[in-house]
Amino acid sequence: MASAFIKATCFVLIAVALVAPLADAAITCGTVVNSLRPCLSYVQGGSSVPPTCCSGIKSLYAAAKTKADRQGVCGCLKTLAASFKGINYSKAAGLPGKCGVSIAYKIDPSTDCSKVQ
Repeated sequence: MASAFIKATCFVLIAVALVAPLADAAITCGTVVNSLRPCLSYVQGGSSVPPTCCSGIKSLYAAAKTKADRQGVCGCLKTLAASFKGINYSKAAGLPGKCGVSIAYKIDPSTDCSKVQ
């Protein structure tokens, strides 16, 4: 299982390296990956949210100060979600609330990130 996780993480990092960061966004997809990596086990079926997952969510929330930052994080989340199989989008959408953070958009592949304010 650890080998599969390492392979999946490498795949995401390669995919993120190929996705150019948004021009005005200060938060890169690499930052999003590093911050949310601890959340992967939970959204793929884990029973509890790891504390390090909430730390990453809170860190991203605090760093996303501009509209471009928030749109960039949204786009990265969509790219990441598409990179993994077995993502439970209900769990993913509920993560901010479980961590005490309120975001203005739903974490879902159908979210239009250009409308994120």
